[in-house]
Amino acid sequence: MDFRVSEEQRRYAEHVRGFAEDVLSVSAEARLAEGRFDRAVWHEAAEFGLAGLPVPEQWGGSGLRALDTMLAIEALGEGCADMGLVFSLCAHMFACAVPIWRHGSDDICDHYLLKVTSGRLIAANAITEPESGSDAYALRTHAQRDGRRYVLNGQKCFITNAPVADLFLVYAATDPSQSYFGISAFLVEADNPGLKVVPEGSKTGLVTSPWGSLYLDDCIVDESSRLGPEGAGASIFHDSMTWERACLFAAYVGYMQRVLAKCIHYAQSRRQYQRPIGHNQSVSNRLVDYKLRLEAGRLLLYRAGWLYDQGEPYEEAVAQSKLWISESAVQGGLDAIQLFGGGGVLREAGVDRLLLDSLPARIFSGTSEIQREVLARHMGLRSHSPLAG
Repeated sequence: MDFRVSEEQRRYAEHVRGFAEDVLSVSAEARLAEGRFDRAVWHEAAEFGLAGLPVPEQWGGSGLRALDTMLAIEALGEGCADMGLVFSLCAHMFACAVPIWRHGSDDICDHYLLKVTSGRLIAANAITEPESGSDAYALRTHAQRDGRRYVLNGQKCFITNAPVADLFLVYAATDPSQSYFGISAFLVEADNPGLKVVPEGSKTGLVTSPWGSLYLDDCIVDESSRLGPEGAGASIFHDSMTWERACLFAAYVGYMQRVLAKCIHYAQSRRQYQRPIGHNQSVSNRLVDYKLRLEAGRLLLYRAGWLYDQGEPYEEAVAQSKLWISESAVQGGLDAIQLFGGGGVLREAGVDRLLLDSLPARIFSGTSEIQREVLARHMGLRSHSPLAG
């Protein structure tokens, strides 16, 4: 086994981390205080290349493999103080740009993909509905074929980037009787007269990442806007979630690394009873356990990326990585607050952000419970089921 990161990988990660610290984090405090998405900052990130990392260069991406993408996203999570922006970028990239690249026709790629990877178009993935969360394919939104067009009707909710999106990847049932094999994916532009976006309420975490509901009322799209064959929507979504579950959570590894450094500095500088609190075993043990969870998550992450790149079976490794990192980030947030004491719950101090930004990570991209179901199936404890893609 070779656990070394190449010099090229290291340099690129440092380049991303430096850009995140020097550019994306400059006005982060103001954005976080206001819970505001800043399109100008989004464009800076996209121009740097952070909206299309794995997409081939011919479509404006960087052509990175899965592990290299993880290393870049880890560096972004470590350097950027605005996790909401990181989350919006990753949702745009993995749940929209990747499926357009991997499943779109040449005409679709020519028309949309370069605009998406450059950030000129902000994209949003629309699958979740009020009655279908983890049961992702129990869609009530339907698409009725009408000649060379489809008429979409239904509702979507909790859609990341919805209020600022220019393009939506909408999943709808074209044959409800077929369940998994009766779902199709469509690209719908935001100015379509049959599409209405309503912003959701404010969130406690990832506050700069906007979300909203979609209402489709006789929304007409041409069949050329369909991604892949009719009935391929579920497999397209499953593929995009593989990338999202595998790569997005690299950002939380970087985030935990940044908070751990802050905690260590505090433990070394904060004095009680005439000595640094880090000399107390209860404090040092807490930080050692934090470090162990972080390094275990990093190894699980890199292993999942390596398996994917090698063409080896990866689903179990991706589920392990996603589950461990999301749960560890929440515990890391609790540990940071406990370490900082009263200051840990002051919003201005920002120590509580890891916890608040991590709580949704146990839900999106497949809940922790769903990941355990996936792992139980791989252990021979469950029969196959299409849970959450």
